[in-house]
Amino acid sequence: MNPKSIVQLPELLYIHDPLCGWCYGMSPVINQVQREFAGRVDVSVLCGGMVRDADAGPIGESWDYIRQSLVQVEDVTGVAFGEPFKALGEAGTYHHDSEPPSRAIVAFRHLTQDPARTVAFAHAVQTAFFRDGQDLNAAATYAPLLAPFGLDEAEFLRRFAASETATAARQEFAAVARIGVQGFPTAVVRIGEQGYVLTRGYQPFEQLRAGLEQLLLEESGR
Repeated sequence: MNPKSIVQLPELLYIHDPLCGWCYGMSPVINQVQREFAGRVDVSVLCGGMVRDADAGPIGESWDYIRQSLVQVEDVTGVAFGEPFKALGEAGTYHHDSEPPSRAIVAFRHLTQDPARTVAFAHAVQTAFFRDGQDLNAAATYAPLLAPFGLDEAEFLRRFAASETATAARQEFAAVARIGVQGFPTAVVRIGEQGYVLTRGYQPFEQLRAGLEQLLLEESGR
C-alpha cells in the first residue's frame, strides 16, 4: 500500500491514572467509545502519575478522603468498588503509588503495540485494584491480567522491572503535565496538529458521544 494513501484517524487520548476512582468509573465509557467509533477514531490511554514521589505512601493517610468519594463515584458512574478494595483501605498499610501500575501499562503497550488492547488492559488493572483489592505494586498481580491478551508473561515481567520502563512512565507523567492536564480523567481529541479537550472529569457515554460527534462534524466541514 502506498503510505500516502493511509488516512490518519482522529485520536482520542484518554488521560487517566490507575489509582483514580473517577477514572475507574470513566473507563467503561471510553471502552464503549472505542467500540462505537471503531474505524472513525483511534483511542489511546496515557497515565498521569496522580500519586507518586512525596505523595506516595500508606493508603490510610488518604483513606478518609477516598472513602467519602466512593459512594458518589458509584452513584454517578454505576461502577462498584469491591469489598476487598474497601478492606485494603481500612487496613491502611497498602503502599499507594501510581508508578508501579503505570509501569505495567507502559510495559504492556510496548509489548502489544496496539493502543486498543492497551486501553482494555488499563481497565483490567483498575478492576483488579478497585474491585478485587489486588496489590498493584506486585509483579505477580499482572500475570492473570495478561492471559486474555496472549502476551508472553516472562517478557512482560522483564519489562515491568526494567529501569527503562520506569523512565518511560515518568516521561509519560511529564508529557501529561506539559499538556496542561490538572485532573483525571481528561479526554483530548487530536486531529492532525490540533488538540481539543473533550472532557475534564467524568462524562456519561451519551454526553461524551454527542460532544465527539459534534467535534468530528465541525472538523469535517473545515
